[in-house]
Formats: sequence, structure tokens, C-alpha cells
Amino acid sequence: MEETTCLRSFDRNSLEILPLSEREHDLTISVVQELVAVPSQAIPDGIRKVASRVVLAKRKGKAIIFMMGAHVLRAGVQRYLIDLMGRGHISCLATNGGCMIHDFELALIGATTESVVRYIADGQFGLWRETGYLNDIINDTYGHSPTSGLGEAVGKAILAGDFPYKDLSVFAAAARLGVPATVHVGLGYDIIHEHPNCNGAATGQLSYNDFLKFAAVVMNLEDGVVMNFGSAVMAPEVYLKALAMARNLARQQGKAIKKICTLVCDLRELAGDLAAEPPKTSPAYFFRPWKTMLVRTVKDGGESFYVRGAHVQTVPALWTAVGEAENSV
Repeated sequence: MEETTCLRSFDRNSLEILPLSEREHDLTISVVQELVAVPSQAIPDGIRKVASRVVLAKRKGKAIIFMMGAHVLRAGVQRYLIDLMGRGHISCLATNGGCMIHDFELALIGATTESVVRYIADGQFGLWRETGYLNDIINDTYGHSPTSGLGEAVGKAILAGDFPYKDLSVFAAAARLGVPATVHVGLGYDIIHEHPNCNGAATGQLSYNDFLKFAAVVMNLEDGVVMNFGSAVMAPEVYLKALAMARNLARQQGKAIKKICTLVCDLRELAGDLAAEPPKTSPAYFFRPWKTMLVRTVKDGGESFYVRGAHVQTVPALWTAVGEAENSV
């Protein structure tokens, strides 16, 4: 019988990790600071309709969920999101690990985002010392408060720590306002997973805690709103599983979670009837936000809207439309 050899794990302790001061950044805090929250002049009809649903959901005490990919924060729209949370128009902020990293770096040094093309060439991509402090926050939280959420842990750390730009941190704002900020990671997706101090058990547990918190929010989604800005995989998949759990429990209680308003904002050009699934022969079928958020989860009494546009346009448009709808009530 042939002997099998056991593949050794990668030795992370041998990695060269450099300070952020040696990294060239593609985004600085000036982008966020210059984008002052002022009314948008052009508001798509879909966003205007969703804004009225958001205001109504707030009045009824229903869930208003804002899910996003990391490029939303890279668009510099933090002020808009923080204001929406502060006024009760976002009751849950759901993100991926990239959002957490960009938010942390911007709050700490006023810069974020590196050139993948440049730094992957010599294997330096993601290996920056201060960014790895996120793992220390995660590990410490897991050690003394294992039921905490990942977003809550990072938000509280930014809020309490020496972060010069914490006023523009959406995670710090969520912690200050008591708004659930959930982070849904995939192990190996984020640059902090490269670091020697990454504890997969700690990261996974805190992120799973966030998933359960998110599912609890979804329990209050009847007559509520779910918005997805720029997340092609995380948002529709996390939302789908959480909704299944919430509807299962609601059914046992003799309740329903069907009257949901969903909004997807992305750059993709979608053609045809967006209230019906694209055929399986179409590449569009594999764009999960369409079939999951615009069709399958709202077909029994909900409504859905799709708006094509850059986040630097759609987020301010939402903020403006919500303000107008609130003032008209």
C-alpha cells in the first residue's frame, strides 16, 4: 500500500508584513470629506418609490435593511449612510469583509485601497501591519465575548480607540447609534485572512453571530424594505438564507413575511421583464440579485425595483428622496 503524505499548512509566520506608511493608496479621506451631503438633482423613479416605502416602514417600526459591497464605501458616500442611520431610515447595515477593512483603514489613517496589479506582482498585496490589527480586535472579542458580532466589535473598537477619522466611520456610527452592523465574511476572501494573527475560529464565530442577528432583523421584515447596493453574491445569498429561517419561524407562529419591498442598485444593464426570472440559457440568470431579490423572494405579495447607476449617484439620490418623502408626510 502506498504511503500518503500530509500536505503541510502554509507558514504565515514567515510572511513579510510592511507598515501602511509604505503603501500607495488609491483612496484618501478627502474623497469622503469633499462629498458633502447635499440634495441630489436627479432621482430615479424606482428610488423615489422605495424612499416612500422606507419612510412608511420607519413609521410602522419595520425593518429597513441596507446591504452593500465594498465599492459603496469607496465611492465616498459615508456621510449619507451615517445620516440615514441617525434618522432611523436604516435599521440594519449588512456588509462584507471588504467594507469592514476599508472603513477601518479610513478611520485609522485616512486612506485605503491598494493597487492589486502593483502589489500582487511581488506578493505584498494585503500584507500591511496596521490592517492586521483587525484580527487582534476579533480575537480579543472572541476571547472575552464570544456571542458578540463582528461588526459590533469593530465599530466599538473604532469608536473607543485612537482613530483620527472615526466621525466618518459607518461602523463606529452604527455602534454609537445602536444600529446592527453585520459583517458576512467568506474565509480566505479578505486580506486580513493572510495575516499570522488571523484566527479562523474567532472570525467565523463572530461573523456567524452576525448572520443570526441579521436573521433576527429579517423576522421584522413584513412591510419592511431590503436594499442591495453593489453586492452580487453576499447580499442575495445571506438574505435568501435568513429569509428562509425567518419565514419558517413565522409560519409556525401563524404569521407571514411576504409584503417586502426590495431595491437593487448596480451597474449592470438588465433587460426584459425584471419581475420574471431570466431564462437559464441567459448569462443574466446567474446574476443572483435579479432572481433572488427582484423575483423569488417577493413574488407572493412584495414588490421590487432595480436602478442602474454608480453608487456616488444612487446613494445620494436615496438620501434625498427619503428626506423629501419624510417631509411630505
